[in-house]
Amino acid sequence: MQTDSSATPPPRPAAPTLLYTRAGIVVTAERFTVGRNTWTVAEITHLATARGPHDRLAVRAVAVSAALVAGVGLALGFTGGLHRLTAEAYLTLGAAGLVPLLLVLLGDRWRPPAHELWGRVRGAEVLLFSSDDERQFGQVTRALRRARDAARAAGGADPPGARPWRPAR
Repeated sequence: MQTDSSATPPPRPAAPTLLYTRAGIVVTAERFTVGRNTWTVAEITHLATARGPHDRLAVRAVAVSAALVAGVGLALGFTGGLHRLTAEAYLTLGAAGLVPLLLVLLGDRWRPPAHELWGRVRGAEVLLFSSDDERQFGQVTRALRRARDAARAAGGADPPGARPWRPAR
């Protein structure tokens, strides 16, 4: 048993404050990591959220169905077939005209656009995080905003170029 105070181990450095962690995503007070990409929280500025592009398959389905409906309407119009159609045929054409609208609504329900978190890192606009899960996206965004606020409150000055944008007049 040692009574010598020089044998005591040095104090361990404090572990970084963990704000959010899930598979592949870690937000601490100092760093933001998504997959293999890691950014220092103090370097991230101008956080903004957006929605990603619509699913390409849904966009193509809408375009093809709209083109088919328009083509059938034009063909009937040029051949004079519109005068000989029955009421049921007009109803069927009207219902077919709603197909592109229904595909738009259903396409966004089945495959909604991803939620995206954008920010500036060292002056470049960067996609920091993207998710289809709205809940997870909200949690990551709030954690990163809390980390940014904590970095500012700790006296960390914003990096160069982080001044608010003002229009040239």
